[in-house]
Amino acid sequence: MSFFGAILGKIFGTTPAEAAPAAPAAEAAAAPAAGAPASVPADIAAKVDIAAVLDDLNEKNPETLDWRVSIVDLLKVLGLDSSLAARKDLAAELKYEGDTHDSAKMNIWLHDKVIALVAANGGKVPADLLKK
Repeated sequence: MSFFGAILGKIFGTTPAEAAPAAPAAEAAAAPAAGAPASVPADIAAKVDIAAVLDDLNEKNPETLDWRVSIVDLLKVLGLDSSLAARKDLAAELKYEGDTHDSAKMNIWLHDKVIALVAANGGKVPADLLKK
């Protein structure tokens, strides 16, 4: 399972099999096999209020985290690897074209991209988190 697939799985409460893209055979053949973001079935995603899930996980976390702003904190809230190496892997998976040595810019891009992709997969994301 991809790193982004793990993020979706944690947020939507799906297993890796459930988080795999469900595409017709012709579409699947045309889609890239590795590195493509996973998707969540619409019936699962439409029921998930992302802020409620992440706020609940955040309350249970002993650290003071701000998942609404920081990709590191978002990954920590989800119990995923938030190391620089892991974030670089996620950036590669999500096709980040910037300089991965500029971790501040990469982190901002990652946070925006992950939130946008969660919304694109049908999750209810607060409007203030979506970049126009």
